[in-house]
Amino acid sequence: MSDDPIWQAICSEAKRDAADEPLLASFLHVTILNHDSLEASLAFHLANKLSSPTLQTISLMEMFSAAFGEEGIQEAVRRDLQAVRERDAACRGYSAPLLYFKGFHALQAYRVAHWLWEQNREALALMLQSQISEVFAVDIHPAACIGHGILIDHATGIVIGETAVVGNNVSLLHEVTLGGTGKEQGDRHPKIGDGVLISAGAKILGNIHIGDSAKVGAGSVVLKAVEPHCTVAGVPAKVVGHPNCETPALEMDHRLNDAHTSSEL
Repeated sequence: MSDDPIWQAICSEAKRDAADEPLLASFLHVTILNHDSLEASLAFHLANKLSSPTLQTISLMEMFSAAFGEEGIQEAVRRDLQAVRERDAACRGYSAPLLYFKGFHALQAYRVAHWLWEQNREALALMLQSQISEVFAVDIHPAACIGHGILIDHATGIVIGETAVVGNNVSLLHEVTLGGTGKEQGDRHPKIGDGVLISAGAKILGNIHIGDSAKVGAGSVVLKAVEPHCTVAGVPAKVVGHPNCETPALEMDHRLNDAHTSSEL
């Protein structure tokens, strides 16, 4: 896709880095510069990371390539990559998350597992979930529904359950759990609205709704629904104010210096 500006930027960054750091030249050529699209590069890279003696690289690459041929997944990949570029202060280009950020890797591999799940290929989807968890320390059930423009920063310890739903333009930090509350069956996991910021170590449990543009403080345990544009924190979490911006997930301000109302003090 020669007219793809993100892919063009990735290739330019890879050429620059290969010239600046000869030790990386072979890696950058085989992973990026030998391919003609973002999808081909990502399929190759993920297949090599997730392969095992029982999941061969070539078979995985064919499966990833087929999934990345879906227009909806292509759009989600690009929006996720843009989310990392725009919201992660440590990110200085598009090639770095493509190559090195396991939150991005785990999310795109989940998208393939979800694609398999929707085709009723549940056994293979669960096998891929297990491998993603082992390699990236991120455990997302393939039945979970996740939107686009997602940032999973640092990513270690992320858990997202089977019936969880995550909206668009959401940011999650490491050790976030979107889990159930026990052994109940059926719809039992959180529903996260658009633009929500979930800080490090937060646990959101049960079939509860977190409203659009809400903020969940680090280390909080959320057991009740959260209204849109509210900030909650604590164990158990309580409303402590309202975000000082329209979309907390885009601003990435994890401090609890939000505006209060008299009824909440």
